[in-house]
Amino acid sequence: MIEAEFFASGAAPVVDGPAFELADGVLERVATTDRPQPNLAVVAMPSTAVSLDHLSFVVVADELNDPGNLGTILRSSEAAGVEAVVLTPSSVDPFNPKVIRASAGAIFHVPVVRGSLDEVGRAGIRRIGTSSHRGARHTDVDWTGRLAIVLGNEAHGLADGSAIDEWVQIEHRGRAESLNVAMAGTILVFEAARRR
Repeated sequence: MIEAEFFASGAAPVVDGPAFELADGVLERVATTDRPQPNLAVVAMPSTAVSLDHLSFVVVADELNDPGNLGTILRSSEAAGVEAVVLTPSSVDPFNPKVIRASAGAIFHVPVVRGSLDEVGRAGIRRIGTSSHRGARHTDVDWTGRLAIVLGNEAHGLADGSAIDEWVQIEHRGRAESLNVAMAGTILVFEAARRR
């Protein structure tokens, strides 16, 4: 819910509700980017009271650190119809300004909850862990039923002892060791959505 909108001199409000025109130069001083868009808003944080017990398609971000990666994962997840994104402890704050910008508003449409891989498993959701070197090819996985696509930390991936039910990898031919976690997550959520 948008509580108030602020817009640069010469711009116009874009939503219904309280709107305030800012004097020249004020927007550039209060925004967190070098070249801000002409409109800013104060938005109420969405409720995250979501039970995993009734969800069938979720993404788990395990100890993700980069706000841009989480924002992209949220954006892709929302576009693919993911019902919630679970953040494990030590993951980046989902309301970090960079996460919000990179999510392009998706954070206000897909629930984000804090939880653990064990909690996801106890909810009866099959945990499909991503790996650069083991598991079935992503095109050969059964993407039906209740499942969670588990994405690991940018630097270390998922630990070998992680609470994972099945492993999946995206086959690649180049010399790169692995894909960026947000790009891998995007490929997998859309493949799962296509197969579901």
